[in-house]
Amino acid sequence: MTDSAEPAGKRRTRKRVSQYGTGRAALLEAAVRVVARGGLRKLTYRAVAEEAGVTHGLVVHHFGSRDALIEEAVTHAIRTSLSSSALNAGTGKAADFVSGLTDMVESGPELQAFQYELLLEARRRPELLPHLRSLYEEYFEASRRELSRMTSRTVSRGMSRLVFAALEGLVLHQLVFGERDVTEEALSELRALLEGLAESPAEG
Repeated sequence: MTDSAEPAGKRRTRKRVSQYGTGRAALLEAAVRVVARGGLRKLTYRAVAEEAGVTHGLVVHHFGSRDALIEEAVTHAIRTSLSSSALNAGTGKAADFVSGLTDMVESGPELQAFQYELLLEARRRPELLPHLRSLYEEYFEASRRELSRMTSRTVSRGMSRLVFAALEGLVLHQLVFGERDVTEEALSELRALLEGLAESPAEG
């Protein structure tokens, strides 16, 4: 009613809400991008709405509270990370171990950055730790499982953590510095070490 009384040239232009990606998953992906760029402190309803091209009210409707938004974004990251994880080659060959790691970093840098931001934020917000531990326990188990296939022996927790720490460091460095070729060189060295371990006789 009010708009019709305004001169045609004076009417306010309203932001058109995108109908693409208005579902819950799209909002969670937008939340991941917001955190990846500005850290968890930048995660607000308004920031997610702007990133997704939807109304502020739609984000409120889907999540109800900022804590719920954070919790669901973490859960979404866990599901997405595990589905795209390079840890699940499943061939039992050292040459295939994390063969898609560099592609994973290049195709999903926001998701990787989101996880590192959460790790740092968890030092200030201990309530995030259960969610992160759930994610990392899945990673640790995937590493242990692949190493066990390669070596045909029981792999210790220390060994699986050591290998995963190397992989996580390489992901972080590629994320920050680029240098895909350096990551590939390091992975080749790691695979050679693992191949030697697989060929060595099991103790005991």
